[in-house]
Amino acid sequence: MAQEAGEEPVAEGAGSASLGASFWRLWSASTLSNLADGVIKVALPLVAVTLTESPAVVAGIAVAVTLPWLLFALPAGALADRVDRRTAMLVSNVARASALVVLIATVLLGYESIWALYAVALFLGSAETVYDTCAQSILPQVVPRERLSAANGRLQAAELTANEFIGPPLGGLLVATGIAVALATPAALWAVAVCVLLLVPGQFRIVRSKRTTIRADIAGGLRFLWRHRLLRTLAVVTAMYNFATNATFAVFVVYAVGPQSTLELNEAGYGLLLGAIAAGSLIGALVADRVERRLGPARTMVVSLLGGVLTVSSPALTTEPLLIAAAFFTGGAISSLWNVVAVSLRQRITPDRILGRVNSGYRLVAWGSRPLGAAAGGLIGETLGLRAVFICAGILILSTLLAMTTVTSAAITAAEQDTVH
Repeated sequence: MAQEAGEEPVAEGAGSASLGASFWRLWSASTLSNLADGVIKVALPLVAVTLTESPAVVAGIAVAVTLPWLLFALPAGALADRVDRRTAMLVSNVARASALVVLIATVLLGYESIWALYAVALFLGSAETVYDTCAQSILPQVVPRERLSAANGRLQAAELTANEFIGPPLGGLLVATGIAVALATPAALWAVAVCVLLLVPGQFRIVRSKRTTIRADIAGGLRFLWRHRLLRTLAVVTAMYNFATNATFAVFVVYAVGPQSTLELNEAGYGLLLGAIAAGSLIGALVADRVERRLGPARTMVVSLLGGVLTVSSPALTTEPLLIAAAFFTGGAISSLWNVVAVSLRQRITPDRILGRVNSGYRLVAWGSRPLGAAAGGLIGETLGLRAVFICAGILILSTLLAMTTVTSAAITAAEQDTVH
């Protein structure tokens, strides 16, 4: 693929044939950062409950944290292609830790308020868009491209463990200990992550000989994504998949919990049921590299979509919680292959000079479908019943297999060979 005028690709932080020490330092920093994320996503709502009894106001914390992905994802991608990516990650974590220090001060001085929580949540979400975009974009500069699937599998496994298994219960425990302690812990984790990132040697800035505007950079990234048939297809398929899964789990709690529900689970049982997906996803992330080497990326992604069908459709096929848990575990393990393989492929076939912008544009498409899916799930469940949601979600994911007919081994090989880094 042709280069944009006035830019030269640079990969100054490239690693050796193995993952290397630099990767493991990035992995450690990512694990610490995700552990902080897992703590804070539970801690902030629990702190909010002490300030208000309004469910809508408490839910606003989650909105404030996720809203920056719609508002700032594209500028964050442009930034990732303009500055040293490691430096941007350092600044993001310093900013997040500093914001919590300010919030702790307001708590200790007795000036805490729901508006302060909103402001901090919005700030943390904004910094997260920069950190996560740069973290995905820096990886091909640290490990060889043939090792990206192995690297992404280990990163995803660490993210799931820290963000889903350890962080949330730790956050609840810390809030019970004290609000200041609960807020100080993620701040300390981000600070330690900064120290680890400082140990990563090299420069990770793409050299540019021609000045452009942020607007032009964003347009260039979106144009590249739209014109690249393989990337465009993967973005659309991911968006459809996220639409279907968010439609499912927006209403699944109504299906599973309470005396009027179909499964009649209590809150603990519901948590364990969802934990089966996370456990399966962790296993899938750890073996994704080996599965991809055996099946190839195209077949692996097709198989992963079938895992998604199993996950969203199983509640429509059985009302036995143990069978659903087994389906969730199996489907989670299979469908998580997509995250590792698709992200690694995107990193391999996108030039370094534009990877940040493509990553952010891709995420905007793929993640923008989530609230739409949740709304559709509620509407279908209200009008046609909850099982209709699960059936429709399964059919939607199955339909993505038609789009995957263009994602062939030959197309992937050609895209990798055409890419100029």
